[in-house]
Amino acid sequence: MLKDIYTQTKDHMDKTLQALRRDFGTLRSAKVSISILDNIRINYYDTPTPLNQVGSVIAQDATTIAITPWEKSLIKDIERAIQEANIGVNPNSDSESIKLFFPPMTQEQRKEIAKEAKAMGEKAKIAIRNIRQDSNNQIKKLEKDKTITEDEGKKALEEIQKYTDEFSKKIDDMTKNKEEEVMKI
Repeated sequence: MLKDIYTQTKDHMDKTLQALRRDFGTLRSAKVSISILDNIRINYYDTPTPLNQVGSVIAQDATTIAITPWEKSLIKDIERAIQEANIGVNPNSDSESIKLFFPPMTQEQRKEIAKEAKAMGEKAKIAIRNIRQDSNNQIKKLEKDKTITEDEGKKALEEIQKYTDEFSKKIDDMTKNKEEEVMKI
């Protein structure tokens, strides 16, 4: 029973780390990444579809992303979606593809993005604490129902706290690395 709680706790905390990695991927750093477009959806046959599923998306160099839709009729829809996403660039298109030219980031933009990364890290830490709270409540319920002893309950709570500390440190490290990456010129 406790093993199930431990496994479930670790799985949820791992998923929180994965979500944070994905979120960090949408932040711009010195070199532009195609993951900055991950949250953009195109209305494709009345279905919101990720941009990378309606065309080829590649980073040509450190400041340019090229998008070549598989259906040329989507160019206007893609341009509109990019403008609405407000990612800091205007799309440039010819009849074949769309190019996004990202200007070098200013120091102020870097600080703003670093602040966003810190906020994302804090959100992840809150999620970790909520997972800890859920696990602790399950353990306390087992203890109350006399399924486990008081000593087992105390040890289980300590184990959950170890996981919480471990994952909080990982989040702190990831956030620090992302901030450094963003601030690096």
